[in-house]
This record gives sequence, structure tokens and C-alpha cells, in this order.
Amino acid sequence: MKHMKIIVTASAIVGLILSASLVIGDDDRYENKERKEGVFRQLFSKKLDVAPVKNELYREECGSCHFAYQPGLLPSRSWKKMMGDLENHFDENAELDKETQVALTKYLVENSADDANYKRSIRIMNSLSKNSTPLRITKTPYFIRKHDEIPRRLVQGNPKLGSFSKCAACHVNADKGSYEEDDVRIPGVGKWDD
Repeated sequence: MKHMKIIVTASAIVGLILSASLVIGDDDRYENKERKEGVFRQLFSKKLDVAPVKNELYREECGSCHFAYQPGLLPSRSWKKMMGDLENHFDENAELDKETQVALTKYLVENSADDANYKRSIRIMNSLSKNSTPLRITKTPYFIRKHDEIPRRLVQGNPKLGSFSKCAACHVNADKGSYEEDDVRIPGVGKWDD
């Protein structure tokens, strides 16, 4: 009887892992097969979406010009490349003093999507090829797939938005690291329901 309970329990655990892998795999059509460990991190992670920004220097320096994007939205290689060329930061000069640049780069790299235990960070990483170094979150396969049902006119043709890069304009809890579909409100349109 004791052995039967062990077999049933082990079978249940294996079944849970396999069924969750199928669900996660289905959700991420672009999943990088070499990053399967992300599936298991996601299965056992209690954290959702991405880690919120808790670095005041980052919030002050970067958030003064645009939304302070969470480091977990890009891999460390992307943050390193971006921070290494601040004089050409999306057609703007965003140069910082050396000490601030080093501190912010360290924060971004240490909190990047690479080793995060947050759902969306893991899915973003799983969508990227090993050699991909996106400088825009909107260029990641995961982002593109999650936004492909939204008509361009509602965002790019929307005078209150103009771009998909204005995360906090639609995701009302983006500053908390939550990008749940139930919390999407498109300015001038209202609640988004695909």
C-alpha cells in the first residue's frame, strides 16, 4: 500500500510537469528549445510578470524621460549594449556621468530577464534566439505575439499613444510589474478584450 501511494504521487507530479510544459509550450510558440529550463523555473515560480523597479537612481535618471522599463523585460546583453551607447539612445543623447552609468548598468544586468523567476521575463527569454540582442522590448517575439491582435490604429494611430512603447499608458499596473490582460485600458478606447 505504501509503495502504491509513492507510485501514484510520483505519477501525479510527472503528469503535472508534462501538462504544464504543454500549456507553457503552447503559449510560447517561439520558445527557444535550448532554454527549456525556463519552463521549470516558471512552473515552480510564485512570482508573476516582471519584478517592479525598486532602484531610485534608475527611476530618477531613466524614468524622467520615459517609463522606467523593468530590467526583466530584456536580457542582460541588451542592457549592456544599450547602456554602452547612451549618446545614441534612440536618436537622443542620454549620456550620464561614468559613476551613474556604471551603477545603472549593474542594476539592469543583475535584474535582467536572463535569470529572473518572473513569468513574463522567462517567456521573453524563451522567445529570443541565443544571438538576439533586442534594444527595444517591442521588438521581442514575445511582445510582438502578445500584441498582434491589437489593431495598429488603436495604438499607432491613437493621438494619446502613438507607439507600443508607452506600456504604462495601457497597462494600468505596469509600474508594479503587472502586465495582465485584464488590466489593459487603451486610452480613448477603454478596456481591451480580445
